[in-house]
Amino acid sequence: MGALTILVSVLLSGVAGGNIAGLLFKKVSLGIMGNTLAGLVGGGLGAQVLQAYPLAALPGVIGYVLFGGIGGAALMIVLGQIRRSVNR
Repeated sequence: MGALTILVSVLLSGVAGGNIAGLLFKKVSLGIMGNTLAGLVGGGLGAQVLQAYPLAALPGVIGYVLFGGIGGAALMIVLGQIRRSVNR
């Protein structure tokens, strides 16, 4: 498994996580572009967390996809909450 495979899986899962969270949590959605950008950054952060705390039960790309999606969704929700509280 190459570094390019991991990078692509993290970025795609982060984008998917950010956009799915935007669909589920409409009140904190940042729009398509905002969700996508937050997902990209959050996916990268999620992968860093996985590398810092490796989980032996998640082999290969599966762990990166999972943590990338969770990281993308989490960052999108946090940024959406911040934007919502500032706009009040």
